[in-house]
Order: sequence, then structure tokens, then C-alpha cells
Amino acid sequence: MASDRVFTVPNLLSLARLVLAIVLFVVMERGAWGLATGLFVVAASTDWVDGWYARRFGQVSRLGRIFDPLVDKVIVCGAYVLLAERGEAAAIAPWMAVVVIVRELVVTAVRSEMERLGEDFSAGPAGKLKMVLQCLAIGLELAARAWPALSLGGIALRPAAGVVAWAAIVATVWSGLEYLLRCRVLIRSR
Repeated sequence: MASDRVFTVPNLLSLARLVLAIVLFVVMERGAWGLATGLFVVAASTDWVDGWYARRFGQVSRLGRIFDPLVDKVIVCGAYVLLAERGEAAAIAPWMAVVVIVRELVVTAVRSEMERLGEDFSAGPAGKLKMVLQCLAIGLELAARAWPALSLGGIALRPAAGVVAWAAIVATVWSGLEYLLRCRVLIRSR
């Protein structure tokens, strides 16, 4: 059961991630890619921590069910916008940022309405996979900009980031459709 409490550890962690996102965007805008990579890893991993803490210690709240995914969207959408570049060298193209943003806006609207109706509209497996792939694409692209010569297992970071970015787009579209179908079923059942 979700509580009406506001000042919970998970909500405070989400607030800290929101502040961290602003710092991350400033660092990215200045081109400090190594620092941006580290900040992004902290922000992405803290997302997992607040969800685990909320479930483990019974601090799931109505605010947290909306605020946590909203902060996720701010971090991911902001990073996609700041990383989106035209040209062959970029792993994340501008159209990819648009797809991610449109999906997140639609899902946020649907989630808000479902939560207003009292339905738990938490992320399903496709939404969680989407988030993992998006974060991996962002992290790889940031690392590729920070350390262009670095490779993992003989694979350069930029091509790896490109493959993961495409996989993230497929998961983004798939999970968005899944949310819309779930919403449709819930509305019909009412």
C-alpha cells in the first residue's frame, strides 16, 4: 500500500537525484565528459537504491510513485537532448531524443491519470528494460566522449553506444505501446 507520506528516504533520494540532474546537465554543457560520466552513473544507480529502499522498508508513497519516474524522465530526456548530435559520429541522433521525449510525455500523462483513478501504474518489465538500455546508451556515449580511445573487449565505446542506443529506441517504443494497451484495458474494466 502506498502511503501519503512525503518526507521519506526514497523521496529525498529522488529529490537529490533531481538536483544531481541539474548539475549533470551543466557539466555536460561544459563538455566535462569524464565528470559527467561519473555523475550519470551515480544518478542512475541511485534510482535503483530509492526503489529498493521504498520496497524493503515499506516507504512506498503516492508521491514517490509519481516523483521517482518523473526524475528518471528528467535525467534521461535531458541527457538525450544534450547528447543528440547530427552526423555519423554520434551514437544518439536528434530523432532518437524526440522519440524518447514523446514516449515519456505520453506515459507520464497516462500514469498520472491512472494514479488519479487509484490504479497502481508502476513500470512493467518492458519499461524497466527500456530504462536500463537508455541509461546504458547514455553512459556509453558519455564515456566515449570522455575516453575516445577506450574499448571494452576490443569493441570501441562509440559503436557499442550506437548499438545500445538503437536497442533502447526499440524498447522505448515497445514499452510505450505496452503502457497504452495496459491503460486501455484498465479504462475498459472500469
